[in-house]
Amino acid sequence: MRPRIIIVGAGFGGIAAAQALRRTEAEITLIDRTNHHLFQPLLYQVAGAALSPADIATANRALLRRNKNIRILMAEVDGIDTERRDVCLTDGRRLPFDHLILATGAAYSFFGNDAWRNHAYVLKSIDDALAIRAALLGAFERAEQCDDPAERQRLLTFAVVGGGPTGVELAGTIAELARTTLARDFTAVDPRRARVVLCEMGDRILNAFDPPLSQAARTMLESLGVEVRTGEKVREIDARGLTVGDQRIDAAAVLWAAGTEARPVATWLSADAARNGAVRVAPDCSVPGHPDIFAIGDVASFDDGDGPLPGLAPVAKQQGRFVGRLLAARIAGKPAPDRFRYRDYGTMAVIGRSRAVAEIGGFKLKGLVAWLAWSLVHLMLLVDFRSRVSVYVHWAWSWFTYGRGARLLTGYAPGPGEKPRAAVLPDIEAEVAAE
Repeated sequence: MRPRIIIVGAGFGGIAAAQALRRTEAEITLIDRTNHHLFQPLLYQVAGAALSPADIATANRALLRRNKNIRILMAEVDGIDTERRDVCLTDGRRLPFDHLILATGAAYSFFGNDAWRNHAYVLKSIDDALAIRAALLGAFERAEQCDDPAERQRLLTFAVVGGGPTGVELAGTIAELARTTLARDFTAVDPRRARVVLCEMGDRILNAFDPPLSQAARTMLESLGVEVRTGEKVREIDARGLTVGDQRIDAAAVLWAAGTEARPVATWLSADAARNGAVRVAPDCSVPGHPDIFAIGDVASFDDGDGPLPGLAPVAKQQGRFVGRLLAARIAGKPAPDRFRYRDYGTMAVIGRSRAVAEIGGFKLKGLVAWLAWSLVHLMLLVDFRSRVSVYVHWAWSWFTYGRGARLLTGYAPGPGEKPRAAVLPDIEAEVAAE
């Protein structure tokens, strides 16, 4: 009987593991709640109407069609039975395994303020991105029809909480959407007067970057008109805005990008976990006490001697590839690598058109050079050729025209304090340019 390998999660880590196991004499099952692999680093561009969801997502079955030893299930896992060696699904099914790779990712954490989830948008899925896009575009549409100056200003105010790469990228793309793409599209309101506020509790944004690059990013954001507030804690979020420090900010939408927590794998396994819930793993990415169960990506806390590795796509991809090759070697009876070693190729964050910061090796880049490097790296990281061509064409068109082609609303715009339905744009594959 061939070994049974189950991979939970079709993100960067899960897909990399599946591809590394392509020629292995094993029965592989890939389980994910959705039917697609999502390139999350560009998800903010879907939220900002620059790209269509189909540009950054590929169906799992299309991506892995050459893997003849894999079975793909669109299902949800809600537990692991380590004694019976079963994966438990929410529909009651149990799938036995000999080896298990957990790549379930992370969700946003509100640090105990769970009531804020009802009023703030997060960005982890296509549905999240479409909800944000509908909220942004819908706010401008409602402002066009609003006669109350105070309410109109609220509708033209957007707050982003969290000064990490996602928060910086969201704030920059909203500012560019308002000040360039929509600048001449309305008659009663001037989108260039939109207020974009970026709130960071720490003393600087992008605190994982070198301080001069962090300051450069702040300067770039402020040149786009973004109001950057640091050193102030968010105290309240409700349906009509938020309170930062002692100041109330009424806003059409609050976007939360302040912190993450791992999916509940540690609870399933009764395993030791870090503060964010990530499973503390051994040097070979296995879960201590369970040599045939591996945790990779955001759900794992891997300490390489300099502290836990960051929750980045390259970490997940490299860990997935490592675990896949390790299991392939074990199954073939060959010597297996005993320790994962991460190769850090650098960190990047884009602020807007021709604006970015990057740390690559010993080089620190900013401005157009960093933006070009960021663009090239992200194009190469996209998983299929079609996506690369599509994104390149969209970027080139947007760069020369300042336009954005994914700006459709289909008869529904969110009301005050109401989160958009995920079905705002139900047929994402048929989405066409609005200009």
